[in-house]
Amino acid sequence: MDLRLKDVTELLNVSETTIKRWISEGKIPYYRLNNQYRFSRSEIEDWVLSCKQEGDFTPFEDNSPREKLGTQQFGLYRAIHKGGVYLDVPGDTKESVIRNAMERIAADLHLDAEVITELLLDRENLMPTALSNGIGVPHTRDFLLQESYDVIAVVFPEKPIDYGALDGLPVHTLFFLFACDDKRHLHLLAKIAHLCSKSENLLHLKAHPTKAELLEYIRNWEAHIMPKMMQEV
Repeated sequence: MDLRLKDVTELLNVSETTIKRWISEGKIPYYRLNNQYRFSRSEIEDWVLSCKQEGDFTPFEDNSPREKLGTQQFGLYRAIHKGGVYLDVPGDTKESVIRNAMERIAADLHLDAEVITELLLDRENLMPTALSNGIGVPHTRDFLLQESYDVIAVVFPEKPIDYGALDGLPVHTLFFLFACDDKRHLHLLAKIAHLCSKSENLLHLKAHPTKAELLEYIRNWEAHIMPKMMQEV
């Protein structure tokens, strides 16, 4: 129970009213401690992964008043800039694609590919890290980058693979997420979920853009995200 109400509103970019409505409707996991709301970081992460993304979970609403987001505004752009884009990664299974991808990603990030791969697969065994609409977000709860920045490596497998997604769709795009802070990890996970809930963004990903093409698209998309905070829905 390491997150307060204010933390969750900032991480998901919704108002306190929205969070309280989700609580009253039984949509979001929470606890009461000394008459205050508390949230588990791991439970909120699982909740983001398991939501349908449309209706159940709508962070970063596009029609709300613009406010300053500080360093979070272009966080996805910066993380992908650090991590890169990897095209045509081979593999017939989730495990093989993750292993093959990490051989390339770990070398560029100066990490131990075998160690990180096992941590990623352990996380998959706990719960598949697939969102809906053919998107996977491989990550681990037991590893944080020892840097001052976050990294997202976008991987396009040679062919869509079965990933154990709740909607049953094979995964065509993987966002390997390596954050340097727990809260930034949740913020980026929520932002990826919102990005991949929109049909036009999915079409762009399915076209397997280059790093330069994807970064330009993400920068323009993030520039138009308007936070939900301070507005009721």
